Amino acid sequence: MIGSRPAIALQGRTLGLAVALSGLILACSDSNDTDSSSVLSGEFLALSYNVAGLPEGLSGSNPETNTPLISPLLNGYDLVLVQEDWLTPDPNLLAPLRVYHELLEADAEHPFRSDPEPIPLNSNPDRPSAILSDGLNRFSQFPFGEVFRQHWAGCDNSSADCLATKGFSMARTELAPGVCVDVYNLHGEAGNNAGDQILKDMNTRDLVAFMEVFSVGRAVIIGGDFNMRLGRSNEAANLDFLTTEAGVSDACIAQGVVDEDEIDKFFFRSNTTLTLTPTSCRFESDIFVRSDGEPLSDHEPLAVGFAWSGVPVAGIDCL
Repeated sequence: MIGSRPAIALQGRTLGLAVALSGLILACSDSNDTDSSSVLSGEFLALSYNVAGLPEGLSGSNPETNTPLISPLLNGYDLVLVQEDWLTPDPNLLAPLRVYHELLEADAEHPFRSDPEPIPLNSNPDRPSAILSDGLNRFSQFPFGEVFRQHWAGCDNSSADCLATKGFSMARTELAPGVCVDVYNLHGEAGNNAGDQILKDMNTRDLVAFMEVFSVGRAVIIGGDFNMRLGRSNEAANLDFLTTEAGVSDACIAQGVVDEDEIDKFFFRSNTTLTLTPTSCRFESDIFVRSDGEPLSDHEPLAVGFAWSGVPVAGIDCL
């Protein structure tokens, strides 16, 4: 389910999906006949986890050992968004190195999952330095439609960001027939030098611009490794721009959980037909751990519970 449509024009770059997206938005919003007598509701537990899936020796973790241990643990969550997760190509031109998506999905039982974006191996003309693709995948108990992928326009190699086509992905997800939420998965620019901060500013604005076209008027969940801390004023300003301009709220802060050093986050937004309410926020470090006490990744897994209440929209196919 890799998003194959071109991306929209952002920051003056030549991309071009606006007309197609406008048609899709109209199709999803013009026939919004709702039946207030048929309010549906439920709960789900979402996980965002950077699984540190770079090849062994390059990763900040030990993915050869840890990824098979992560895989069955994903089954405790209804919606899983992972970062740094790539599929080993066949034939494997990275050999003797490899990546680990096939190990990550081996024991996952979710009926709906994304197809990994193929790794470019320096063949992407927009970023010839990129060996790896965006590394963004999802596992879900809820069906979802096409996965749209948007790469960040630039990179600063101070933290090896130019080795991958980092960015965000989005898939319209069906909580129940006629009840849809746009779920975004994101991996932000790392590093903290002047170039990184300029790119973080640009990338935040690109995300908001994409949402203003694609997710206008829609309920939204954004999870991922933002690589932005509330404890850094310039990064806090970007997070404030996201919440203000996109109308989203930090799911943990909404529950009084504030950690100025955490970079893994969930944001959410309700709309007129779907109300999302965060019910829990917990870093599951005690679950994603080896028997010797070592963590399974160099990131903490963030689990957020959501309660939802929605009125099905007649004639809407979320997928």
